[in-house]
Formats: sequence, structure tokens, C-alpha cells
Amino acid sequence: MIQDVEFPSEDATLRGRLYLPDAKDAPPPAVVMAHGTSATITMVIHRYAEVFYGAGFAVLLYDHRNFGISDGEPRQEINPWIQARGYRDAITFLQQFPEIDAQRIGVWGDSFCGGEALVVAAIDERIKAVVVQCPVCGSRAPAPDPTGTRFAIIRDTFRNGDVSGTPESTVGPMPVVSFDQVRHPSLLRPITAFRWFIEHGGRHKSGWVNDVTRVIPPTPAPFSPVLCASHVKAPTLMMVAPEDEMVQANPAVSREAYEQLAGPKQWYEIAGGHFGLLWYPGELFDEASRVQRDFLVSHLI
Repeated sequence: MIQDVEFPSEDATLRGRLYLPDAKDAPPPAVVMAHGTSATITMVIHRYAEVFYGAGFAVLLYDHRNFGISDGEPRQEINPWIQARGYRDAITFLQQFPEIDAQRIGVWGDSFCGGEALVVAAIDERIKAVVVQCPVCGSRAPAPDPTGTRFAIIRDTFRNGDVSGTPESTVGPMPVVSFDQVRHPSLLRPITAFRWFIEHGGRHKSGWVNDVTRVIPPTPAPFSPVLCASHVKAPTLMMVAPEDEMVQANPAVSREAYEQLAGPKQWYEIAGGHFGLLWYPGELFDEASRVQRDFLVSHLI
């Protein structure tokens, strides 16, 4: 069964789809899924949801605040703290369903959202498994945090800190992608980004808009998956493209985050660059979804 759902988050209503398998014995585990920079739930991520659903998982797939079918203003604005809190609120929403095992919930993230999933998993102990593909962990690693001081600040900021942006911390509005970086510079610059977004975002009823504003609030400690990695205890699969063309998805930085993960973990390298896993149908999609499905089954079912 697939149904449209909505739930509150940060003074807005987030909307998406809930896939509920016909579980005759016991309530199934669940996976919470959201997309990367500006993309919406019908831009291939729903194909991953279908694979997990077919393996017996309940799946909550939703659009981030300010994007797609979700509410929120300003439209098309990305704030990593706000999006990370959306994961938290999605888990709270799922736990209200008696048809779902609230003790077996995993999170999935792609690209920018992959980094967010790692941060949330470090803070929210309800998360029992993590799958991230081509995660944005930064162009370079931050200085070490041996005492956990900066992580404690990140945790407190996530829970109840001020994450408002300022004019100085805001980039945009600007196109998400562009074919001409000289005359029309965009947030995402590789031509592979342009090809994927125009192909999938241009499809009927995708809800995608080629416009974005990015906010990085001046918080006491930066939003950083690397600073949070050593506090992630849930089993984690990091699927990384060694030839990732996105500067902020530097594979070396992702590897550093991986090495610091505190719980069971799996590193999986896959071809195709940053967007190779987001072309459906395709061999890379089949490979990625199979590995991810098997990882989730082994740790949640």
C-alpha cells in the first residue's frame, strides 16, 4: 500500500509517500528517505524506495522543507540544519504507526542529504541503520575534535539552537544547474549535474525548479558530517564514487569520515561519478540498490 502523507517540521508541513508492506506476522522495519540538493521525490529516489519496499520495508519518502510538494518559505532555500531536523521529525511521525516497528528505523540519503543523514545518525539514537550514497562530507576535512567539544555544540545546535541565516551566509538565488557557467553560473557546476537535473527535473509533475538559495548559518560549530562521524553507532553503509566530480563530495574526505564511524560499517566503491546512481533504469542503479537493500536487510530485518 502506498499513501500520501504529511507531517509537521520547523513550522511547516512536509509531504511525501508512505510505502506500507502487507506484513502478516510482525510490524516491518522502516527506512526514511530524502533527496539531495533541490531534487524531489519523483527524481529516481522513488525507485530506490520501491526496491526497499519490495524487500519488506516500510518506506517514508518526503520532500524537504521549501521544496517540491512540501510547504515552507522561502521557496527553494536549503538550510542543512533545517533539513536535518526534517529527518528527526519524519522518524517521530513514523513512530506513530502501529503497523511499523518503531525500534527498527533506518535513514537513507543521497549527496548533500547523505551528509545530513550522518549528522542526524550521530545525534538521534532511534536510528538503527544508515545508508548514504555519494555523500557530501566537504571538500576538505575539518581539524580533529578529540575532546568532542565541537560535536557537543553541533548536537545542541541541532536540538534547539538558532539556525537562522544572515545575508553574509546566504548564496543565491541562482540556478541549480546551467549549461553556461560563464554567462549563467549555477550552484552545481559539472555538466553531469546539468544533464541529470534537466532530464529528470524536466519530467511531468516532478515539481523541480531550477532555482536555489543556499544558507550556511553562522553557528558556533559548523554543520559537519566528519565532526559527527565518530559518534555514529548505527551500522552504516557508505557508497562512494572514487571519481566523484562534485567538489564537496570529495571521496578522500568521505573516507576520513568512514574511518571514524563508531559502529559496524561497510565501504562500497562504485563507478559512475556523482550522478551515475541516479539514472534509472541502469546497471549502476541495479548494483547500488541491490547492495543497499542487502545491507538494510542484514541490519534491520
